[in-house]
Amino acid sequence: MKNVLTILTVLLSFNILSAQDQIQTQNGSFTIHLIGHGTLYLEYKGTIIHIDPWSKLTDYSQLPDADYIFITHQHGDHLDNKAISKIIKEDTKIFAPKVCDAVLSDFKNVSYLKNGDSFKTTFGSIDAVPAYNIQHMRDDQTPFHPKGQGNGYVFTIDGSTVYIAGDTENIPEMRDLKGVYIAFLPMNLPYTMTPEMVANASDMLQPKILYPYHFGNTDTNVLLDLLKDSDIDIRIRDMQ
Repeated sequence: MKNVLTILTVLLSFNILSAQDQIQTQNGSFTIHLIGHGTLYLEYKGTIIHIDPWSKLTDYSQLPDADYIFITHQHGDHLDNKAISKIIKEDTKIFAPKVCDAVLSDFKNVSYLKNGDSFKTTFGSIDAVPAYNIQHMRDDQTPFHPKGQGNGYVFTIDGSTVYIAGDTENIPEMRDLKGVYIAFLPMNLPYTMTPEMVANASDMLQPKILYPYHFGNTDTNVLLDLLKDSDIDIRIRDMQ
């Protein structure tokens, strides 16, 4: 009994019992595991795709090893070598923007992607897309996320398109993303978007399912009210 209680305590303490959503596709389904903040992983036919693993949120030694790891940008809540080291295996492939190269230098099988890069994998296609600030700036008037440094990612898995925006605002390039089925949009001031910006991004993208994520203390009810007349399935999860 002591061992069972100890394991349960660890699971609860590290949020390993994260929310899971099953998404139906043309020929089956995939699972989204929502860990928290900007961190999640996808599971499709035995393939594990981790996005922005962060060891502050969970015990990565208890999670499945990664076949693929995608990093959106270099900030510590998105690029965490400790978390990566717990889920990496001999053939794990890591993808990140070039700004992450110094931090990822100890790992092999790392590919650096720039905005506009596109390729196919064993589970589908990947597009690296822009992620940056237009309005929100640091005290020295430089953007929190400069244009061209970070990536968002568009995964097409068995005909279903999943857009993981990374740290960005409602940038005009979102209008170019067609057929988005699921969108993960950040909503955390001062670094990313206000609820009004997320609502505008949703108008541009027209996803079927919207997950506001990386939302900190932002009141998600504001977004729900802004989009109350839309047909978007807005899913609020524990993704502060």
